[in-house]
Amino acid sequence: MQTRRDALIALSRYLGAGLLAAAAGLSPVPAAAGPLEDAKGKGYIGERPDGYVGLVSGKAPSSARKLVDQINKQRRARYADIAKRTGADSRQVGILAGRKLIANARPGTYVMDGRGSWKRK
Repeated sequence: MQTRRDALIALSRYLGAGLLAAAAGLSPVPAAAGPLEDAKGKGYIGERPDGYVGLVSGKAPSSARKLVDQINKQRRARYADIAKRTGADSRQVGILAGRKLIANARPGTYVMDGRGSWKRK
C-alpha cells in the first residue's frame, strides 16, 4: 500500500519530468493558448495558487468567464488523472501545478497570492 509520502514523491517526480504543462492543459500549443494568454494580457484572468485560473475582476466579459470555466474543467480532469496515476490527492496536484504556473507566469499578468488577492507579477 502506497503511503501519502510515497504518493507525493511520485507526484513530484512526475511533475518534475516536465509533464506539468500537459497536466495543466498547457501543452506547447493548446487550443486555448491564444485566448487564454490574450485574456491574461488584458487583465481579465489570472493564475490561482490552487492550479486553476480565476476572474481578476467582476467586470470581465462573458467570453472570459466561459474561458475560465473551460480551462478549469480541462485542468480538473488532468489533475484527477495525475492523482489517479500517482496515488496523490488531486487537490495536491493542483497546488503543485499552481506553484509552477504562478512561478512561470509572464510579467504583467495577474496571480493570486496566498491571501486571495490579485497581484500583478
